[in-house]
Amino acid sequence: MANYVIGISGASGAIYGVTLLEHLLKEQHQVYLILSQSARLIIREELGWEWGRHFSETLAVLSSKYPGEQLIYCDEGDMTAPVASGSVPTSGMVVAPCSMKTLAGIAHGFSSNLIGRAADVTLKERRPLVLIPRETPLHRVHLKNMLTVSEMGAILLPAMPAFYNHPKTIDDLVRFVVARALDLMGVKNTLSTRWNEV
Repeated sequence: MANYVIGISGASGAIYGVTLLEHLLKEQHQVYLILSQSARLIIREELGWEWGRHFSETLAVLSSKYPGEQLIYCDEGDMTAPVASGSVPTSGMVVAPCSMKTLAGIAHGFSSNLIGRAADVTLKERRPLVLIPRETPLHRVHLKNMLTVSEMGAILLPAMPAFYNHPKTIDDLVRFVVARALDLMGVKNTLSTRWNEV
């Protein structure tokens, strides 16, 4: 069992982070989950989950469904959380989705919340950091920040699903992107049809 950090920031596409979380837990990995305040609003808007009721209940169900401390929820303001320190080993981090604000913070080492700090730790410890940016169109600052984080060692995985696998549902499109993120983290999965399987 490996342990991973998932940050869900306030960009459209919260389903990417939620799907990633569910898969890692199902495969018995330990997950440190961090949600920004804006992510909670997006989850409510896009998934219909109220933070105070449905999503907290979902976290409780997930925590009870999987053994031990497999799911560890960390508040975005808690800079004393384990993942705020490089002395706590993790197998890598995914920010799914990654807002342009979060991207800018990571690019410039401005750790205004735990997602930014955990990403900074991941980079400085030379662990895999996968960012799934969700914005379109992009202007010059977005592109410069993407280049900056790439040069720092992060992997950019824009939410651009393929169509060679003939997706039939939104879930098919989501799983393609999540499968690529898992691949980049070295996590085996069969979430999506691959090129040689078409």
